[in-house]
Amino acid sequence: MERRVKGSLFVEYVRMLRSRKDVDWSRYLKAEDHPYLAVRIDPEAWYPMETFSRFGLGILDEIAHGDPFLARAWGRVSADHLVAIHGQLLVKGDPRESLMRVLVLRGSFFDFDAVAIPHLTDRHAEVHVNYGMSARAEQAASLQTLGVFGRLVELAGGRGVLTALTRRLWEGDPVTAFTVDWDPPD
Repeated sequence: MERRVKGSLFVEYVRMLRSRKDVDWSRYLKAEDHPYLAVRIDPEAWYPMETFSRFGLGILDEIAHGDPFLARAWGRVSADHLVAIHGQLLVKGDPRESLMRVLVLRGSFFDFDAVAIPHLTDRHAEVHVNYGMSARAEQAASLQTLGVFGRLVELAGGRGVLTALTRRLWEGDPVTAFTVDWDPPD
């Protein structure tokens, strides 16, 4: 079964590729990917995850200069954008509830289970990630997700937020896992 991503997320990658007219994106894309750069992306429609992955690798190489840790910074910025668009996502003073809400929202972006939180308390979250992409794309997407979750905890009032990768799918672990630890809001 083909895995798909929602247009509301897909369009971010399309915008980034369109903004860089100086880059020959054909080095990263297949023939079936190119039409998406020329049409209007419907935020409510579903798009192929494989195309999304190739877009992401192009962005990683050409915009982030191959540095997957810039994806983490992009994730942090994305969290602010998500909160601006989806105001109900953030629960001030309650990082735990905010993480639950981002998990539900993130689940609406993919037609498969990409992110799970198997352990969540008022001070700690363990997050599992598996987008089913190539090793490099999985690493960048996982770091972006880590950035989103860490920043969301900060926005919800968590203090002293620490994030750490504990398992890495791209290094042979069965899943990517990261932790987010924080002190409760005042």
